[in-house]
Amino acid sequence: MQLSTIGTKMAGLSGLRSIMEDVAACTAGESAADWLNLSVGNPALIPEARDMWRTALAEALAEDFGGTSGSYGPSRGSHVLVEAIASYFHRTYGWRLGPENIAVGPGSQMVCFAAAALHAGPSAAGTRRVVLPMVPDYTGYQGLCLHEDGVAGVPPRLEREGDHRFRYALDLDALNRRTDIGMMLVSSPGNPTGRALDPAELRALTALAAERDVPLFLDQAYGAPFPRIGETRGEPALDENVVHCFSASKAGLPGERIGFAVGAPRHIAPLASFMSNSVLHAPRLAQAALARVLADGRLDDVVRNAITPHYREKRLLAEKLLAERMPSDVDWRLHSGEGGMFCWLWVDHDWFDDVTLYRELKERRVFVVPGRHFFVDPLGTPGPGPHATRCFRLSLSADEATLAEGVTRLARALTALRP
Repeated sequence: MQLSTIGTKMAGLSGLRSIMEDVAACTAGESAADWLNLSVGNPALIPEARDMWRTALAEALAEDFGGTSGSYGPSRGSHVLVEAIASYFHRTYGWRLGPENIAVGPGSQMVCFAAAALHAGPSAAGTRRVVLPMVPDYTGYQGLCLHEDGVAGVPPRLEREGDHRFRYALDLDALNRRTDIGMMLVSSPGNPTGRALDPAELRALTALAAERDVPLFLDQAYGAPFPRIGETRGEPALDENVVHCFSASKAGLPGERIGFAVGAPRHIAPLASFMSNSVLHAPRLAQAALARVLADGRLDDVVRNAITPHYREKRLLAEKLLAERMPSDVDWRLHSGEGGMFCWLWVDHDWFDDVTLYRELKERRVFVVPGRHFFVDPLGTPGPGPHATRCFRLSLSADEATLAEGVTRLARALTALRP
């Protein structure tokens, strides 16, 4: 069978997806309980969030099955959800939104995929790219473009903080030198670091978007106003050149694939048309459930009382475990974040390699994610730079016992790898 060039690209597994296949294969069957999986991107199953969604879905199903799951709906999003979104953001931030400002899709990643198809790729003016202003960033962004070299990342500046902390800084000079920006895309707070843009950085990115007349897509999947897994440095604000992407996934509904974009009509109208031409519309039962919890305040209550505290406590536990158990003669550093679902670690030694650690931990029945998969190589470079191969990600979705034992085995693995 002969695949097209695009088919060949999309039929292959990304580096991270191949690891997920490895995890699935190793943890299948009777031995599953022997493995500690600290690689998952799935949010924790928080009881309050689980119960809220189960109730809201049941209510929507009981009220009008025929009008939701039993019929097609508008590609922009169901009227009830679009109205609930407009009302929610007016109540929360004072935004004045109409249907022309909102597009619903089957997950925020699909919304970003549509945006990449609309704004990046070959054109009469030359090839334009999805530019990630600061890598590492969400590894799923690397598959957004159907054509090769459609996504480019700007390496960060590294700032050490104390003995075991570090932080990435936005390299605005490097970003401004790029002449191929079709759109900018950044998660804030981010996956894998938990880092949020500060107001000055956001103003700089917004100004650049206006200067180049390109959209800045802000992925709020972990941020404000929900699910607030990572603390932000300011609330979302409307701007002519900014499109905000929101998701129900990290608020406890990842399997139903529901997300939406809010922005200026000139950016939203093409997204709504793309949904019509590709997937028709997002799942309607999930839309009805999301509309309910936005309208009656249940989502805000669960975020405030359950989701945000859960991940804050997990982060504090992880920091304590790392400080107590990591080998003292290894220069390891934890990215200083404002929260998030993950810990992002850097081992600053020439002998360290992220894939080698992955294999060593696999022998110890622990899974983590090698750092190189979160970096997009600048065009013209031969491969991931040394910093990218010295990082890895730990998930905070596991229970406390799994996290504690996983950090213990990580410390032993680093001791074994150290020359």
